[in-house]
Amino acid sequence: MDVIQSIVQYVLDLGAPVFVPLIMILVGLSVRMKFKEALSAGVILGVAFTGMTIVIGFMLDNLTPAAQGLVERTGIELNIIDGGWTSLATLAWAWPLAFLMFPLQLVVNGVMLITNKTQTLNVDLWNIWGKILTAVLVVAVTGNIYIAFVVAAISMVVELILADVNQKQIENITGIPGVTVPHGMLLFGVFLFPFNWLISKIPGLDRHIDADTLKDKLGIFAENHIMGFIIGLLLGIAAGYSVPETLTLAVSAAAALTLFPMVAKLFMQALSPLSEAISEFMKKKFSNRQIHIGLDWPILAGSSEVWVAMILMVPITLIYAIILPGSNILPFAGIINISLAVPALIITGGNLLRMLVLGVVTTPVFLYIATAFAPAITQLAYDTGAVDVESGQLLSWSTIELPVFRYIFADAAQIVNGQFSIGLIFVPIWFVCLVAYYKMMKKRTEQLEEAEEAA
Repeated sequence: MDVIQSIVQYVLDLGAPVFVPLIMILVGLSVRMKFKEALSAGVILGVAFTGMTIVIGFMLDNLTPAAQGLVERTGIELNIIDGGWTSLATLAWAWPLAFLMFPLQLVVNGVMLITNKTQTLNVDLWNIWGKILTAVLVVAVTGNIYIAFVVAAISMVVELILADVNQKQIENITGIPGVTVPHGMLLFGVFLFPFNWLISKIPGLDRHIDADTLKDKLGIFAENHIMGFIIGLLLGIAAGYSVPETLTLAVSAAAALTLFPMVAKLFMQALSPLSEAISEFMKKKFSNRQIHIGLDWPILAGSSEVWVAMILMVPITLIYAIILPGSNILPFAGIINISLAVPALIITGGNLLRMLVLGVVTTPVFLYIATAFAPAITQLAYDTGAVDVESGQLLSWSTIELPVFRYIFADAAQIVNGQFSIGLIFVPIWFVCLVAYYKMMKKRTEQLEEAEEAA
């Protein structure tokens, strides 16, 4: 068992920029790609992941201090520290049974592929830590390891179902054929569904406004570099920065929004030949069956709407942290809410206006659930010693991924201990929303395919 754990940990420790390209090279060779073509595609994919990591890190390094400065100007003091995803990932991997989640992911994906219940081959195995965190939170609430793995397995199944039904929308956004995103954060789209439906019925909010629409209306002021400069400028002023610091932040934000789509093109360059090779192989071997490549969310990072929405939500998130009663977390490391922006991008089809409205409406959910999970996460930090937490403080993640799924399923899982909880009521409601979401995205897929045929 220790040997298996060591092997799994060694492979995953390589990180997504190394691990995923290696997997993709093997996949390419298995579908009869020439070695030099598979190697080239794999290396470019590694470059794309590395480039996106650098740009995201660059943006976080510049925006996070500004957000912190804005908070300090309010004088607010909250006792839950926001450790962001990196702290939570560290805690997840410190769980003694973490290594078992890797083979479980492979089995779930394999069985669903064999039985034709999914068309997605999930190679984003590095993000298995998200399923580990789900299991850890369920154990913290219930004390039951078995039910924790059951809930984690449910999340894996739903991820693949959503990856299938979101695929055409993701392909339409990225321009990359045959790819999709089986990431846990997209489960939040199920919760967003009813809000998105209601918003679409409001006059004025039923219009599709994306970055291209803004460019038509606003001209140069809607170009990525100008939008980034303006947003950075306003955030710097709000944070109380000096003039040089404000201008530096503005240029940094402009640089980030300019570089994101440039780096995103590398994903297309790497994945298009791999997708074509897999498609041809499946047509020959399995009677035209399609298999989609499941990758991490950064393939969507070339969308300007994602970053404009995330940056604009920074001050709104901080205002909520200040005024919401019962929310005790100070957004810091997780201030850039990818967990909201990415599912909002998918469910709205890149409608920037609606993404922002969804952000305003649902951001409190993240803060309240982060607050609710703080005692369990802090206790895990104490138990494992993986993350230091000062006495009298708590640790959490202000923009925790798939917050609603994790909270209601962990709460409902208390039934194994004979405890009836409100989660048992909300789980069936969540599944009803899942079915409705699936039907909506299925219809959208048909519309996109019809538009392609007409073109």
